[in-house]
Amino acid sequence: MGTLILAGLVTPLCALAQPSPKDQLPTPAAQCAPAYYRLADGSGVDLAPSDDSHYRWRRLDGTSGLLSRKLDGAWSSTLGWTGRDDGKTVDLLRCDRGEIRFADMVGKRLPLTTTEKRFISDGAELAGRLILPLGRRAVPIVVLVHGSEDSSALRTYALQRILAAQGIGVFVYDKRGTGSSKGAFTHNIHQLAADAHAALETARSLAGARAGRIGYYGTSQGGWTAPLAATLGQADFVIVGYGLAVSPIDEDREALKLDMSRHGFGAAETAKALEIGAAAQAIARDKFQSGYDALRLVVEKYKGEPWFRFVRGNITGIVLQMPEARLREQGPRLFAGIIPDYDPMPVLRTLKTPQLWILGADDIDAPYLETYRRLIALKKAGRPLSVIVYPGVEHGLYAFETRGEERLSTRQPASLQHLLTGFARGEPLGGSYGDARVDR
Repeated sequence: MGTLILAGLVTPLCALAQPSPKDQLPTPAAQCAPAYYRLADGSGVDLAPSDDSHYRWRRLDGTSGLLSRKLDGAWSSTLGWTGRDDGKTVDLLRCDRGEIRFADMVGKRLPLTTTEKRFISDGAELAGRLILPLGRRAVPIVVLVHGSEDSSALRTYALQRILAAQGIGVFVYDKRGTGSSKGAFTHNIHQLAADAHAALETARSLAGARAGRIGYYGTSQGGWTAPLAATLGQADFVIVGYGLAVSPIDEDREALKLDMSRHGFGAAETAKALEIGAAAQAIARDKFQSGYDALRLVVEKYKGEPWFRFVRGNITGIVLQMPEARLREQGPRLFAGIIPDYDPMPVLRTLKTPQLWILGADDIDAPYLETYRRLIALKKAGRPLSVIVYPGVEHGLYAFETRGEERLSTRQPASLQHLLTGFARGEPLGGSYGDARVDR
């Protein structure tokens, strides 16, 4: 679903076939606003526009599908991100009146209390939103902390409604330089942590007496941001999803090692891949101003070897794919503010806030093994953290199927929502979470 450092910066080179003008139908955005619907059997489904001509639905059991409109006006669904029909049909004709029909069940829009709020962090005006379940009682509040994407969280984060539908308050915001927020886009972890802290304090103030436990859920790059933000003020918990306890440069190295091992290559080939990685990393460290001659030499040296085509990494892959002139021009913007050798361990060694780390065992963007080793060592040293590892799950905590070298996401683990909401409420981890490995 994207890399830890650069998710959202590379657009897939594909396009959906467009109907002829006579077949044009109203776009989803013109019909149905994002909403969570309570179905007749007591379950629910989140529904939101995916693009100008599609919707995406998501359920608490981790299943998801893409809706496409047929010429007869009905909507058909495909499984996850596979493009394969899943047999579900959806009727959206009454969604403007708060009603849909999903898989032969009527769904009613779930009312939630929503407050839009602009707030200031280090001179930048950021756009946020607090969503609370109806009622007056205090509820846990989760502040959603971004990954590295440059898209609007206010528009795209379905979790803001999915958690609220389960009785959890949510504060979501567009990070600086994205969506409706001002300021310059940056990957600087210290700045992002300050912004996350400002978001948490804004949520606490807005919620008033309804604020119960309040903490962070940081995903991908947010796994560096959220623990650091927790050192800036009072937070009751930190949840990290598919994040890392290593630096961005070490992330790249770990990804390169995994590139080689998962394609059947050994130590000799891995050493060569790391040599290429070191040259690419040197370019990133120097803000894309130098190092290109050294990279050309090492690429020329190895490009004819059978393992070379599998070199991917994170930073390395981007550097290899882009011509020098484009990297010199766009690299400083794409990697703006990045701290290549940012070490999260000093924060994690001293953080007293309870943490839950949720990792994917098949994550090729943020390989989990070294992070897992470090977290377990911290746990044994007395840090208050738990670690969950889902097998067969990649970046974004998605199961997947493969089509050649391509991975197509299918769904998230069925136990994930129970895990998130329970930790936010302060409940101890208990029982099993599907086939996940649990270190409580």
